[in-house]
Amino acid sequence: MVEISVTATSSDPPNTKSEEEADFYPNTMRKTKPGLKRLFLTLTVFISFLIALPFLLKSIEIYRAPLPFDDIDLLSTEMEKNHLMFPCQFQAVFVNFDDDITAVNELALLINSHMQKLSSENTPPCGTCGNNFTVAVTIDSNSSCIHCESGNGNGNGKWQCGVLNGYDKMNDHDENFDDYLESVLDSKSKRVYTVVVVNTKQEDVRVVVGKYRHAWMVGIDSVEKAVEKMAEIFIKVFVNAGKEEGSIRGEFMPIGADGKVVLSFSLLNSDPHDWIYDWDFKELDEILLAPIVDALRPVADISVESQVLYHTPKSSYSYWDDTRGSYIFSTKDLPFFVNSNEWHVDASTAAGGRSKVLHFVLYVPSAKECPLKLQLPNGEISMTNGFISPMWGGIIVWNPPACVENFQVQRLSRQKISSEDLKMISEVFMGQLRQLFGLKSESLYVGGFATSVLLTSEKGFAEWELDVLSRHHTCFNLLQCGTTLGSLSRLVQSLPRMIIMDEIGKQVKYSLEAAKLSFGNVSLGYSDASAVSSRKARALAEDAFYHPSMMSVSYYSFEHCFAVYSVGHDGATSACEANDGSAVLCL
Repeated sequence: MVEISVTATSSDPPNTKSEEEADFYPNTMRKTKPGLKRLFLTLTVFISFLIALPFLLKSIEIYRAPLPFDDIDLLSTEMEKNHLMFPCQFQAVFVNFDDDITAVNELALLINSHMQKLSSENTPPCGTCGNNFTVAVTIDSNSSCIHCESGNGNGNGKWQCGVLNGYDKMNDHDENFDDYLESVLDSKSKRVYTVVVVNTKQEDVRVVVGKYRHAWMVGIDSVEKAVEKMAEIFIKVFVNAGKEEGSIRGEFMPIGADGKVVLSFSLLNSDPHDWIYDWDFKELDEILLAPIVDALRPVADISVESQVLYHTPKSSYSYWDDTRGSYIFSTKDLPFFVNSNEWHVDASTAAGGRSKVLHFVLYVPSAKECPLKLQLPNGEISMTNGFISPMWGGIIVWNPPACVENFQVQRLSRQKISSEDLKMISEVFMGQLRQLFGLKSESLYVGGFATSVLLTSEKGFAEWELDVLSRHHTCFNLLQCGTTLGSLSRLVQSLPRMIIMDEIGKQVKYSLEAAKLSFGNVSLGYSDASAVSSRKARALAEDAFYHPSMMSVSYYSFEHCFAVYSVGHDGATSACEANDGSAVLCL
């Protein structure tokens, strides 16, 4: 019998416990729970992160220089709600009124009443006196000298009684008498507007407004008429410069936002094949420009340039008139007179930034349209043969003597405009410049009671006219300064990610300081000093608003100003450029 032996093979799983125990090393294995060491390390890392966090935020923050938003809002609100009124001092002098004169106190009140009535005809515009004025009255007679002053006057510029005794040349030379009154009144330093009424036996009433800050009337024997005319001169002439609407609108003053004006003079030879004319611009500068630049210095920083151009025909139409023996162009043709394709008068090298350029063109017509004359709407021929284009400049059509001569003889020679013609041209340019600044070009003021003669100054502007320009320009500058800084304030606060450089903060600060100084000068009645300060305030405000670092951000969409970090497939961070050239991270 065969025995079958079976070898027992165990199917039980091997004992892995000993193997797992073999993977641990009892000598190195922690036998206790984690203690303070791990907690200390964790806290150390966390505290280090907290300490570094401010430095991290500082390194990525948007730098914004602090701006005085409250002061900006105060300035903007003040200029929008309240009109800027200058304090003005007026003085009325009655000479040789012995019998018919009334009480001096009543006379001052009467003049004050008439002035307030004239001021209330229209809403007092910004840059005038409004009701912020004082009136002093002096009665200078042979027997007495009485002085009275209304309001809060300080007696500045008080009339010296007896200075006109024996003076009988008032009607001979107005300029001499004007200078004599200035030596007595000293209005340049005392800033008092004076009207002197002299009771004489002459029948004709004569009113003259001098080139300083005073006027005089001769031939008025009625106190009531003298009072009415005095009030008219004070308000209509000395305050409003003879403008019927009551003010010179500052926004139409041809002055750049930076307070600079470039006077560009161009001599245009329409056809040099006929004749070529040149000018002695140095002589024109001495006659006309040097006094103007000095007189208008408080209002604007003026620079001058000149050029001579050739082949510059006009683009308007003219026709021959047998009756007048000349070619005629009418006022309807003036919009088409300037040939912008051929007249390259805008090549100014002195203008920069936001400066304003005023063009003064002397046009010499060709032989086929010479003489060329301007016909006014009433059918008359213009005496000046020139016209102005507001905010652009003025043009004079000058017909050379060769128009009536044989131009064939002189066509090849270069000729120079004579000194006599150049002086006449300078006077026309002066009138055009006055019109561009909102003043009258004629030397007469037709009022409601009498016609006043306005003496002309050798510098083109009388002292009282410069006061008017300074007052209105001060008001306009401060209004623009407040508007610009207000816009800047709203822009900065609406874009919290906008970078504000220190230079912008300094410009805003200095602009507010200049505006504050201008307000102080206004309260003291210093119109020229207030104009200088206001011009500086506006220029600094414009520089801050149009700073290059702000322009690039203000015209860039806020949604594109986020820095988006992304990692591409190559593990590198991509980058792109913003509109201002600064690098920002994007997808």
